[in-house]
Amino acid sequence: MFVVLLTYTAPIEEIDLALPDHAEWLATQYDHGHFLASGRQNPRTGGVIITRPMVRGKLDAILATDPFAIQHLAQYQVIEFSPTKTAPELRLVNEAVAH
Repeated sequence: MFVVLLTYTAPIEEIDLALPDHAEWLATQYDHGHFLASGRQNPRTGGVIITRPMVRGKLDAILATDPFAIQHLAQYQVIEFSPTKTAPELRLVNEAVAH
């Protein structure tokens, strides 16, 4: 699984202009089953995405289609982790924990 940390690299006014397209992109990723959670950082310096398990190359390709990436409005830090314990609600998406 991955945690993706987005850090804005543009003024918040530019982020706000691209936000509707970014929100649509997020909705598409949820529809395809790629993401589990996402939201703004507090303070508002970027965002966080938690993904379902997938191959890193697939995640990189998905992130490259984000309007924030296309417009060079954010940088992405991808943190891969192997969850060894999962809340019952997430066990179905965690392939590493015996069900």
